[in-house]
Amino acid sequence: MSDTQPNNPLHGITLQQMLTELVEHHGWDGLGRQIDIRCFNVDPSISSSLKFLRRTSWAREKVEALYLTLLCQRRN
Repeated sequence: MSDTQPNNPLHGITLQQMLTELVEHHGWDGLGRQIDIRCFNVDPSISSSLKFLRRTSWAREKVEALYLTLLCQRRN
């Protein structure tokens, strides 16, 4: 981990890594229930979701928050 952001749990984690782990944990259906956005509920794919999330900050923030929740659950 870099010394520039030692307290940021998302430092060094790509959006694709977050999304992949969330899909593995929740599945697309579960992810779509957690965060109700079209790219998770209608013909979902990693690539289409990444395109949307990179353009839409509010949706990316929700994905990051859900990922942080998953990290906390894993630590406990």
